[in-house]
Amino acid sequence: MPLSGNSVITPGGNVQVQVQRLAHGHDLPLPSYATSGAAGMDFLAAVEQPVVIEPGARVLVPTGLKMALPPGYELQVRPRSGLALKHGVVLPNAPGTIDEDYRGEIGIIVMNAGAEPFIVERGMRIAQGVVAPVVRAVWSECARLDETTRGEGGFGSTGTRTS
Repeated sequence: MPLSGNSVITPGGNVQVQVQRLAHGHDLPLPSYATSGAAGMDFLAAVEQPVVIEPGARVLVPTGLKMALPPGYELQVRPRSGLALKHGVVLPNAPGTIDEDYRGEIGIIVMNAGAEPFIVERGMRIAQGVVAPVVRAVWSECARLDETTRGEGGFGSTGTRTS
């Protein structure tokens, strides 16, 4: 079933996404899933030279890719847990959202929340991408909301323990 250009949903539930390699990413593999059960595909750093991220600093890491998502889908850009745990490297806007109508290069905002400088090298798996369906809200304004047990409790109101 065609969605946009050559983008289609296959019978297995996969979504075909058009991708364009840019000159600085021509030799890098396309994002791929590390295992058959992985939800996220790994995006690689298309830096020309190693980039040092000092503690507390953030940089925009190029991927060398542009893409056209099918209508009704987004790309969620998420951190890689190993980089966060081992090096304190996070994505400060996680999850980042790439909209279906964006056609620029996919860039990854990377922050070093660790104590040591972190070096981003060419071809390094720097983030994960999850293609997901988008559900758009239609607002229904009302004078009063239904009551719930939780009510207006927030920011830790349910506690940290199960009992």
